Amino acid sequence: MSHSKAVAESVAALTRALLGSAEPGPLALAGGTQDGGIGTSAALIRGAVRAVDEGRGVAVLCDMGSAVLTVNSLIGDEEAGLPAGTRIVDAPFLEGAVAITLTSAVGGDLDSVLAAAADARDYRKR
Repeated sequence: MSHSKAVAESVAALTRALLGSAEPGPLALAGGTQDGGIGTSAALIRGAVRAVDEGRGVAVLCDMGSAVLTVNSLIGDEEAGLPAGTRIVDAPFLEGAVAITLTSAVGGDLDSVLAAAADARDYRKR
């Protein structure tokens, strides 16, 4: 989930390229608003989460604070219709996307995906 469709598409393209021939787990993008602008869209988020739901939980990676607020409001609203087990990933956007995609490609479950994202969050670049 990014405020920008172009950013979401670019990050997804990079993570897929880094995987090489490995197939990622289910992946859907929600970038920008429904009219193509910058921002968040509850409808796009709901659609993306539902598109990848296989009944084992869904990890949602957000780029910035208001995206987290939007996803949290959907998770907390039973009428929003998000699948049970939808979780926000607490990780930097690019590094988290790589960790999530790689972990799902090797068959990791939701807990493994969240753990890989936590490792990406804690990795120090010094």
